[in-house]
Amino acid sequence: MKRIALLTSGGDASGMNAAIRSVVRVGYVRGVEVIGVYSGYKGLLNADFHPLLPRDVSGILERGGTILRTSRVPEFKEKENQLKAIENLKAAEIEGLIVIGGNGSQSGNYALSETGFPTIGIASTIDNDLWGTDYTIGFDTAVNTAINAIDKIRDAAVSHGRTFIVEVMGREAGFIALDAGLGGGADFILVPEIPFNIEKIVENMREAFRKNKMHHLIVCAEGAIHGRDLEKEIKKYMPEADTRVSVLGYIQRGGPPTRFDRILASQLGEHAVDALLGGEKGKLVGIKDNKITLIPLKDAVTKRKTLNEELYRLAEEVSV
Repeated sequence: MKRIALLTSGGDASGMNAAIRSVVRVGYVRGVEVIGVYSGYKGLLNADFHPLLPRDVSGILERGGTILRTSRVPEFKEKENQLKAIENLKAAEIEGLIVIGGNGSQSGNYALSETGFPTIGIASTIDNDLWGTDYTIGFDTAVNTAINAIDKIRDAAVSHGRTFIVEVMGREAGFIALDAGLGGGADFILVPEIPFNIEKIVENMREAFRKNKMHHLIVCAEGAIHGRDLEKEIKKYMPEADTRVSVLGYIQRGGPPTRFDRILASQLGEHAVDALLGGEKGKLVGIKDNKITLIPLKDAVTKRKTLNEELYRLAEEVSV
């Protein structure tokens, strides 16, 4: 291969730029021209292609977001649009494609690979919900951002004797909530994967009050229950509780990536280029047991990654 394309798709994640930088510079060292596709799959459909050289990616390692921009393109699920994208790539004499993104993005990538066009995915989503990889680009930064916020919120909780509900991202997976809750010393962690009982939470809060513990911190994934709804449920059983809700929202997506995400993104970028040049296709580059690995895209997007229940149990034990 002498010319490959690169795009970022779906939700932005800190570390995407580090992966872009790695692909471009490793490609240059390997004698491959890297073409940036702007605005994700929309750029594939519009043939929005621009060559990227090593100097074009200077100064982006430490930046959040993605210089290639991103988008969500529901119409890309249609076969005719997938074939149009392949036509545009071939017309530009592009021989392979690297897609940086999460579940939805890699589903589109898998569809392209099924046409026979060589594609490789790079695991990148703050939700950390792609099967087969222990970590995805952006997850570590998102968790550290949430922990930083929780640490500050705790000061107010202790000072005022309040119950703070901190809502984090995670519509279908509780990875951010679990790691941020455990790392932030939450009293309760609510995730979509594990049922919870409001009455039991209230009972535990009352018991803590009797022991003169006047503040509580609850971390909930948005897919388990929204913070405002949880506040209403607690008030229903415990109207005397002084509660506040903090929805962290999009601050979890942005900001400079952590050391871990910068290094992981750089490693995954290098392996994605080498995988394409080595004849691999239809694979996702991820990390398993601290080793970079290739995962079939079909498995990555169709199998469900399970929450670490031992870690969840530990969080319950240390919150007594």
